[in-house]
Amino acid sequence: MKNIQVLGLLFVIIGSFMPLVHVPVIGNWNYWKTDHYLAIICWAFSVGALFGIVNNNVKVARVFGILLILLFSFTLFAIKYQASEYFSFMPFASWREKLAGIVKLKWGWILEFLGAFMIIFAKNNKLS
Repeated sequence: MKNIQVLGLLFVIIGSFMPLVHVPVIGNWNYWKTDHYLAIICWAFSVGALFGIVNNNVKVARVFGILLILLFSFTLFAIKYQASEYFSFMPFASWREKLAGIVKLKWGWILEFLGAFMIIFAKNNKLS
């Protein structure tokens, strides 16, 4: 169980450095380029999950895994909302939607969510 959770934690950490959002002309953004505070929160939750894994406290690791999933979901919502609000000056809603649609999510989110789910759903293999 520990190995799977550590692998999941590595996926979360590595995923935060991978491309998460593609903005045309500007390029790919990782968690740090997207928002500094959300990146710091992500890494703080990862440290909390590592604390639970190292101390064999499954509940702490799972709580931080759930917090990571909530953070990732909030970040995805915030990215889509910010992209739509960025083009709010456009006079027609169809133009706003079209321009907001050019901000694309990238493959780094797969690593982020996969790692968090691995932390949460790792089986407890204690022999007692």
